[in-house]
Order: sequence, then C-alpha cells, then structure tokens
Amino acid sequence: MKVLDLACVHGHVFEGWFGSEADYAAQRERGLLECPVCGSLDVEKRLVAPRLNLGKGQPTAAADPAAEGSGLAISPSQRTAWPREVQAALLQALQQVVAHTEDVGGRFAEEARKMHHGEVPARGIRGQASVLEAAELVEEGIDIVPLPDLPLLKKTLQ
Repeated sequence: MKVLDLACVHGHVFEGWFGSEADYAAQRERGLLECPVCGSLDVEKRLVAPRLNLGKGQPTAAADPAAEGSGLAISPSQRTAWPREVQAALLQALQQVVAHTEDVGGRFAEEARKMHHGEVPARGIRGQASVLEAAELVEEGIDIVPLPDLPLLKKTLQ
C-alpha cells in the first residue's frame, strides 16, 4: 500500500492510498483523482518525507525537502496553503455537519422559517439559499451559518 500526499492546484493537501505506483498513475490518467475540498481534478503528488519505523526509539524522518537550499521550487499555492492539520480539521467538521443534518436543497429558507415559527420540529438542516433569502432570514432573527460549496457536501467521502 502506498500512502501519498496529494495537492490540487489551489494548494489543498490531502492523502491518497493506492495499491501501487501504477495504481496511482492509472487513476490519475483516468481523471479519478479529485480534491475533496474544491473538486479540482488537477492533482499532483507532493514530496513527502518518509517515516521509517525502525522499531526502537523515536521514529526518524528525512529533512524537509522544501527547506531553503534544497533546490526545489515551491509554487505560490503551496506557500499559501493552509497547514495540513487545519485542512483536516475543516474537512472533519464539515463531514460532521453533513452526517448530522438533512439536506433540504432549495427549500432551505422555507424550512428554516417553519422551524423558527414552530410549525415543524427543530432539526439540523442544510441547503441552498440566495443571498437575498439569507439576508431576510438573518433580519427575521433566524440564525444561519453559510457553508462553503465543497464537493464533500454533495457526496459521501470514502
């Protein structure tokens, strides 16, 4: 099993698990690699320091290949990318939102109003609302939280 660090052109870093290098190459050629944050299909492998489990003491890791003087170029998107831990926390939080809310689609504003006025039982919902609808909900005192339009909100991640 190969575990690779992947990144899209926007600097979102994520992990991919492949049976082999050939498996990675085949999936890439068929356009099956997609950034879970933005949906970009322009995904590349990133250099990653290997972790060697030597069985004793602390694990060892190679020096950071992006360190100064390494001769490796770093793209602007890599320099401005969120730290991997932040991206992972964001994705985990959004997965929890998806798992614990009902997608009401374009009926979001209508359903939020019904709950606010006690016409239907309160529950966690998510969906789409126009900017005008969202502003009207806020003016009516209905608490809403905008979510980013991410691919993970539209399908189940493995």
